[in-house]
Amino acid sequence: MQIATPRLEIRNLRRSFDGRAVVDDVSLQIMPGQVTCLLGPSGCGKSTTLRMIAGVEMQDSGTIHVDGKLICDTVFRIPPERREIGLMFQDFALFPHLSVADNVGYGLRGNKAAKRARVEELLERVDLKRFIDGYPHQLSGGEQQRVALARALAPRPRIMLMDEPFSGLDNRLRDGIRDETLSILKEEDTAVLLVTHEPDEAMRMADEIALMRDGRIVQQGAPYNVYTRPVDRAAVSFFSDANVVRAKVSGALAHTAFGRFLAPGFPDGTEVDIVFRPQHVRIDFDRAGKGPLPTAADGTPARAVVERARFMGNESLVEFRMDHDGTMIKATVPNVFMPTAGTVMWLTIRRDKCFVFSAEK
Repeated sequence: MQIATPRLEIRNLRRSFDGRAVVDDVSLQIMPGQVTCLLGPSGCGKSTTLRMIAGVEMQDSGTIHVDGKLICDTVFRIPPERREIGLMFQDFALFPHLSVADNVGYGLRGNKAAKRARVEELLERVDLKRFIDGYPHQLSGGEQQRVALARALAPRPRIMLMDEPFSGLDNRLRDGIRDETLSILKEEDTAVLLVTHEPDEAMRMADEIALMRDGRIVQQGAPYNVYTRPVDRAAVSFFSDANVVRAKVSGALAHTAFGRFLAPGFPDGTEVDIVFRPQHVRIDFDRAGKGPLPTAADGTPARAVVERARFMGNESLVEFRMDHDGTMIKATVPNVFMPTAGTVMWLTIRRDKCFVFSAEK
């Protein structure tokens, strides 16, 4: 059985500035038609990685391969214009003095008729053929983004690098244009590396997420796996709000006000953080003064007092102060749920939705 060759492969890329490692031993493989999101906070090395792949920044070490062929190491280097790599950025970078047709056809080679045919084909696909002889200033932001996409696709690149290309768009337009862009790229069988700092965008677009922090990829996999099997507390927090309960381990169990949690591999006396998301907190009124009955799945109920409640549109966010130690806990509830401050309630948390990590200092 023949093993498929990655369209893009980077091996052990490193880049430092003024002695500080900005990209530190980053490796990735992207197959044809696959969308990989390089996700992480600002300054973690995402854009520098993209620039090295594009050829506008040189790595200190490591190699870059396209369809199994070396295109760049620290000695050999194919120039950017010959790498068959398309680029899309936040600012669109359209030429204001060129028509829409000339912008799309800017990087094309060949005779005039062939270039015009390719331009018309792409503008038809992004539903902008009616603007073919117009100019960028006559278009909306969403329309300019689609022109930028058509221009990037015109030379039929094997790889598309996208650096936060949708962040400048109105929220009302963003989802539709993202979906449209993704559909076209997959039709072209293009390997896509998308840089973003927005978890929602990565979850929506990616076949695979590479979570980056401090110049390194700390976790990589399908969006579901990265979200549900985080490697550490910071990975949980990057995707959503996170509650943290500190506990000590005894007999491979972490003891908390919510009951005992399995903590295999941690020695007795070790402090651990029990981490869980607000949507996995169950709330009950203290009607009888004793709280709800515990269940095997939800553990032991713990008494808490409402600090504040806010309606967020599709859900309500309620913040509690725990009776036993004053820890603040957030819970989300579908629709409208606005208990008054000072109301006593009992909270339980789903054991199967909790993560146990070494306590952070």
